[in-house]
Amino acid sequence: MKVALVHDQLREFGGAERVLVALKKIFPQADIYTTTFDLNSLGSHKKLIKDWKVHLSWFGKIPLLNRFYSPFRFLTPVIWESFDFSKYDLVISSSGSWMSKGIKTNKPTIHISYIHHPPRYLYGYETAIEWQKFWLVKIYGHLINHSLRQWDFIASQRPDYLIANSEETKKRIEKFYRRSSTVIYPPVTIAHPRGVQEISQKIHLGGESYFITVSRLAKAKHIDVLIKAANKMRFNLKIVGTGRDEKYLKSIAGPTVEFLEEVSDSQMKKIYQNAKVFLFASRDEEFGIAVVEAMGYGLPVIAYNSGGIPEYVIDEKNGFLFDQLDESSLVKKVNELTNLSNEKYLEMRKETRKTAERFSEENFKKNILDFIKKHVRTS
Repeated sequence: MKVALVHDQLREFGGAERVLVALKKIFPQADIYTTTFDLNSLGSHKKLIKDWKVHLSWFGKIPLLNRFYSPFRFLTPVIWESFDFSKYDLVISSSGSWMSKGIKTNKPTIHISYIHHPPRYLYGYETAIEWQKFWLVKIYGHLINHSLRQWDFIASQRPDYLIANSEETKKRIEKFYRRSSTVIYPPVTIAHPRGVQEISQKIHLGGESYFITVSRLAKAKHIDVLIKAANKMRFNLKIVGTGRDEKYLKSIAGPTVEFLEEVSDSQMKKIYQNAKVFLFASRDEEFGIAVVEAMGYGLPVIAYNSGGIPEYVIDEKNGFLFDQLDESSLVKKVNELTNLSNEKYLEMRKETRKTAERFSEENFKKNILDFIKKHVRTS
């Protein structure tokens, strides 16, 4: 088959981009289509993408628009509908905020859309920027979001098949698009089991290890809750990631909080190996690849009970879930973890690792290929 992969935008590297990389491994000859592309903005991950054949939209070729793309989301329908996919047998769109599911295809081309989430800013979910507090932006947003919601529904009807990245996303697809979908969890890089066994033997709660979170430093991730808990309990917290809220978060951080910004894969491995627990406070997270990646190292998780997280973080089995998005609720769960015996803690690490293995790249590849063989053959 001649295959095309369509992705919202290539200007940052997160969970959606990990899925795209995994799809490219499955279909190494596939062409890539996207709205905007900036290789240098991908940091250390650009080596994964630099040799790809990327077809850039007309929008992405205009420097000013390409740089300040967010205010021009109203052009999304025109951008996606300008591409021609008639020469492809199979098109897989990787769709999130930029709604790449809205491309047009005609028979015999089969279009499968992997939905990371319906656009959060269209349906009342928290976004990286609290845009509603700026009155000009709020007026502008309400003017264009109504028509974009209408188009998003139209766009959601175009793919032949929809894949959801979690049960949470599947529910949103049913709610907003009135369509059924199949859940295929995204791929996660899982640490080698031998290394995890060695860690489990040497780590114990009385050691000098630290807590960790890996995240974009954006409002919806609620890193401030983690920092306030660390300030209150004086536990060591390492924060890996960058983002627009970095300056504010550093201003409220106490002496036990360390910002590591971007780190290499080899550094990340060492950071995970010496960590005690992974903290996560994002609201309405559809899946949470960073959480599962940490679990692959046998790290128990303390996470906010929201979105797709409870699909794999089981309270008191491989981690703890807190119900109120504030530091007091988090502190209670931190105390529960630190009061575990070493035996119970190591038992939890083993359960955590076992959970993570469900989300390996190998399982993702198998599930995607099984889905394609089933549906493309019968279409």
